[in-house]
Amino acid sequence: MSTAAETGTGTGTGTERAAAAGASITPVVVRLKLSLLRNGLRQSAGRRAAYVASAVLVLLFAAFHLIGLILLRGNAHAASVTVLLVTVLALGWAVMPLFFPSGDETLDPTRLVMLPLRPRPLVRALLVASLVGIGPLFSLCMLIGSVIAVAHGAAAYAVSVVAVPLGLLVCLALARAVAAANIRLLTSRKGRDLAVLSGLVIAVGAQLVNFGAQRLGSAGLGQLDPAADVLSWVPPASAVGAVDAVSEGSYGVGAARLALSALALAGLLSLWSRTLTRLMVSPDSSTLPDAEPARDRTRSAGLGRLLPAGRTGTIMERSLRYVWRDPKTKAAWVTSLAIGLLVPVFNALQGTGSIYFACFAAGMLGIQMYNQFGQDTSAFWMVAMTISSPRDAYVELRGRTLAMLVITLPYAALVTVLTTAMLGNWPALPEVLGLSFALLGAMLATGAWSSARFPYSIPQQGYKNVAPGQAGLAWLSIFGGMVAAALLCVPVIALTTWLNVTANGDDWTWLLLPLGTAYGTGITLLGLRLAASRTATRLPEILSAVSKG
Repeated sequence: MSTAAETGTGTGTGTERAAAAGASITPVVVRLKLSLLRNGLRQSAGRRAAYVASAVLVLLFAAFHLIGLILLRGNAHAASVTVLLVTVLALGWAVMPLFFPSGDETLDPTRLVMLPLRPRPLVRALLVASLVGIGPLFSLCMLIGSVIAVAHGAAAYAVSVVAVPLGLLVCLALARAVAAANIRLLTSRKGRDLAVLSGLVIAVGAQLVNFGAQRLGSAGLGQLDPAADVLSWVPPASAVGAVDAVSEGSYGVGAARLALSALALAGLLSLWSRTLTRLMVSPDSSTLPDAEPARDRTRSAGLGRLLPAGRTGTIMERSLRYVWRDPKTKAAWVTSLAIGLLVPVFNALQGTGSIYFACFAAGMLGIQMYNQFGQDTSAFWMVAMTISSPRDAYVELRGRTLAMLVITLPYAALVTVLTTAMLGNWPALPEVLGLSFALLGAMLATGAWSSARFPYSIPQQGYKNVAPGQAGLAWLSIFGGMVAAALLCVPVIALTTWLNVTANGDDWTWLLLPLGTAYGTGITLLGLRLAASRTATRLPEILSAVSKG
């Protein structure tokens, strides 16, 4: 990638050499981006098919949105919709590099640190290279549709010629600046946790979109106006806001909003350049002394003091450390915690929820009990060496269950109390808590048995949660266990229903809390006993199944 001008050889002054370097590096980086894309598609036919299919879907999605924005032209709330759309678009550009750092190899400037490149020419080259791809094309369609929806008059269209590329460049510079500022984190083990947690963002975002769509459907687009009035001054939405202001004859406001977008672009490019300079000259943390082991020992001692002594405490600590350190285990737990809270809370906010939705929290967390041994992946052989009898298997499963209860019991109670408070139905709190604890116990019991009967491997690399050829085992383990847990809860559900339909049953619903808790405890202990016996007898098969990934 280096040329004579870039390495400082050849004729001419230093300024001329720098200008030559800045002029020559941009097409080289663009060709590099195209080569990376082309070589990636050459790896397999499946990758090419996936890329083409995703490109077609994105382009169709962009085309439909472009048509929709054009049809929005003339609507009284068109400006509010477009300003919010561009704001969400910019937010996506800022967040996506954090969750998909490997989606674009040129996002990682540390790959170029050994080359004789200066930050400013590199910023220009990488910014131009950022224009290559499906994402920029989609964003361009959104921006063009937005300005068409709000532009009226020759002056507004003239401003649009500047606003569209300015808004696109702000989005790209924002993504690059965020990626460069966090690249050391993103390329580390902890940073890769963010990519796995992208499912949580999608789940939370889907709930927020659903909630917002229902509110708009009942109240109309006028609800967007107050937020749009504020965001029209926030780049890059201010570029679209400038077009709308000029359309209404407010030329001063339009100029101010356009200037804000230009200043934001200059600020992001400056921040990006300073970050690149720091990356080029600062040592990587991998070359510095690591003080993490000492901190780990301190944390271990603190955590160990809070747990039971002996083998049970050791198993609990190991399980809790998996939750905190293993990316896929952490992602599963955080997603379950978030969805278990969002479903009852959002239904309560919409006024259509039932207090029994609080049981969703216990159900989501109970799923984590399934495939306990598969979560250990190939490291399960170390655990298998400690199991020589049903008693050893029972202690192992009991420790894992107690580790889960450390999180699930207070969380299920918290979600139930919060949902009850939002709905104002305090008399129903004891019976819902009893149902939640009974459901949790049933899922712990069936999860322990299913872990021994239908174990499957979880690949350590990539985003798949099931090894090839074991999808059937995963379905049997999770969905079969959930059906069995629902059947085990039938006695408690029947008792709850009977007390609620009986004339004086409301006076006795408080009994469901101790009865549900006792039932959940008993069914959990029974499930652990049955699973322990099966685990001890099927240990070689379990070890073989979970080590295939």
